[in-house]
Amino acid sequence: MILMADEVVEKTDAEKAKKTIKAQDTQKAVPAAPRARAAPKQKQQQEVNPSEHLLFDRYSYKDIVITDQSLVNYVNLVPRRYPNIYGRRSNAAYYNAHINIVERLTNKLMRGGTGRKIGGKVIRTEGRLQGKKLKSMRIVRDAFAIIHEKTGQNPIQVLVNALQNAAPIEDTTRVRYGGIVYNIAVDISAVRRLNVALKNMALSAITGSFKNRKSIADALAAEIILTANKDPASYAIRKKVEAERIARSAR
Repeated sequence: MILMADEVVEKTDAEKAKKTIKAQDTQKAVPAAPRARAAPKQKQQQEVNPSEHLLFDRYSYKDIVITDQSLVNYVNLVPRRYPNIYGRRSNAAYYNAHINIVERLTNKLMRGGTGRKIGGKVIRTEGRLQGKKLKSMRIVRDAFAIIHEKTGQNPIQVLVNALQNAAPIEDTTRVRYGGIVYNIAVDISAVRRLNVALKNMALSAITGSFKNRKSIADALAAEIILTANKDPASYAIRKKVEAERIARSAR
């Protein structure tokens, strides 16, 4: 069978048109596959990321309420699993404001006793916690587990409530005038209010567990719970009331 030249040209044009249509279809079909595979990866990342911001892999930093507006800028709640900045920013202004509030409580525990009479006795621990950051952090972790078990609340919120209740508003300072020394009442900055509250709670934990069957984690948890409830049996609450009473008498 002999084909004419026009018929040959028409067949070649038809074959070229079929090839171009197939190429366009393949080009349109190829980009759809990677987009369908990329979507599940993004969802998986969103599910994994929030677990990295839990304190001790258990307690959330979200929905923590601070009612005392003077302490808002100094109660640091930056999400960290195990809060430790390794002494960074030590030369920066308001250094304590850059430290997580749980780490500040841990730092207050790293001391070698009282060195003076507290409740009629001097506590000498021979430096059992001095410089031992990991040991102090384990104590805070165990204390938070006890708080969560007893109260059923977020231990971070219980700690914040305790700090607000234990932070004194007034204090006294000594003034010399004409050879006479006397005390006058002064207001306390927000930084010192937190320092005093943290110091009193840590000191109560150390004295409560010294020569006692109660562990320091149990003593710390009991002190935080009592202070959060404004219980007069709390050592930090008693020190706050005493300081404010002396300040009122010195006005």
